[in-house]
This record gives sequence, structure tokens and C-alpha cells, in this order.
Amino acid sequence: MTPNETSGISMAVLGSGSGGNATLIRCGATHVLVDAGLSARQIVQRMATLGVDPGQLDGILLTHEHGDHINGVDVLLRTRDIPVYTNAMTREMLSDQMKSEIRWKLFRSGQDFELGELSIRAFKIPHDAVEPVGFVLNGQNAQLGVVSDVGYVTESIREHLRGSHGIYIEANYDQTLLERDTKRPWGTKQRIVSRHGHLSNTETAGLLAEFACERLSHVMLSHLSPDCNCPELASQTVRAQRSERGHGNVQVQCARQYVPSEWIKIAASTCV
Repeated sequence: MTPNETSGISMAVLGSGSGGNATLIRCGATHVLVDAGLSARQIVQRMATLGVDPGQLDGILLTHEHGDHINGVDVLLRTRDIPVYTNAMTREMLSDQMKSEIRWKLFRSGQDFELGELSIRAFKIPHDAVEPVGFVLNGQNAQLGVVSDVGYVTESIREHLRGSHGIYIEANYDQTLLERDTKRPWGTKQRIVSRHGHLSNTETAGLLAEFACERLSHVMLSHLSPDCNCPELASQTVRAQRSERGHGNVQVQCARQYVPSEWIKIAASTCV
């Protein structure tokens, strides 16, 4: 599916999960990659299925320094001059790992900056990284909120995502399935459910249910655990909580690890 480029923002998830995360965003002629945790080869191949060449990228936005969000950056930029946007703490963590000449573009959390036809704000989120961030991207009267790994929902997250036409957010695990899981030691489970770990289906659903504005038309659930979650359970939990509050008209999809999504159009609209 080829998105209409005349208005709004389009999003396609190249892959999401513990094996690597990368999301392609387009606004007019501007192309941005949020995280590059897949291998460089997979990023290039999956972008090609969506009709985009890496040479079209105007920038790479990094949410944090964990390997499943940055593993492809170094090789991808060996022969390509694509600026990497991040904060100073994350750059400091990554600089020694990179053999490529990275053109770093630094932002401060809470700062607005322009990238092509997009206006972007980075905001702090709780996770076990040095300074993890989420993003709000605005372009052509549409707003897309992006929150990757996050331990719990803060008031800042609520305020930044409120009013978005589309939201990309993790729904990592189902509480019952995590408790029953025999593969993970107790310490790992404690880290997952901690305030610097990941969001459960119920926590994500509760946040999304707060946004009664009809302009929220698309939700992409990401970073689903292959053992302690499944797309049907995650999407059902989100839909149920929104329906209980009387605003269930939203498309809910789940990003997959090994197959890129189609282009999803985040079109401008207004509350009714």
C-alpha cells in the first residue's frame, strides 16, 4: 500500500521486539527512521519492500542506547551520511561503539526541533537506560506519538501523547502469562514489571483509554513478548478498555518482529 503523501504522517514498523526495533516515518518528502535495532541488511531489505531507499532518509532518531534499538546504526552508516538525532547522554554511551563517522545531532529532552517537514519534541520516559526518550512528531496537521520501552506511565507521557492522531507504544507482556512463564528467572521478571522495565497490556490499555478525543484513529502496539504476550490478547485488552469508556473507534494493530507492517496513514482530523 502506498500512502497518500498530500497530508498527514505515514508510519511503517520494520520490526519490533527483543530482536530489534525500527520504525519508518514519512511526512511529505521527509523520511525518518526511529531506532535502528535490526541489522543493517534487514533495515535496507525491509525499507525496500516499502518503496524507500536508505538514501532517502533525512535522519535517524534514537530513543535510547540498548542494543535492540541501535544495533544496525554503525553498519548502516558505514557508507551513508545520515544524521543521527539523540541526546548527549545517549551519544556518550554510543560513541565508543561506533566505527563509522557519525554525524550526531543533539537535542535536549523537552526541546522542539525541526527535521525536514516534521516538528519533533523529545520527552523523558522511565526505563533502565541513561536518558530514554519518547517523541511527538507533528507534520501537515497530524500528530504521531512514539513511546518505546517504558517502565510506567508518567504525567509527562500522558500530556505529550494527548491529542495525537496516532500512537506507537509498547504492550510488552500479559501479567498472567509472565507470572506463569518458566523460562525467565525471578530477577528478570522483577526487572520487567519494575518502574524502569516495560508496560503490560493492561497498563497500556489504561493509558489509551484516557484519550477520549476522536482524533485518535490509529494505535500500533509494539515490543510484544513472544512468550508472555500475543497480538490477539494485547489488541483485545486495548479495545475492551476503550469500549468501556465509550470511545472504541480506533484501529489497533500489533507490530511484528520478522515482518514489516504496511504503511499506516495518520491523517489529520479534529475532535468531535
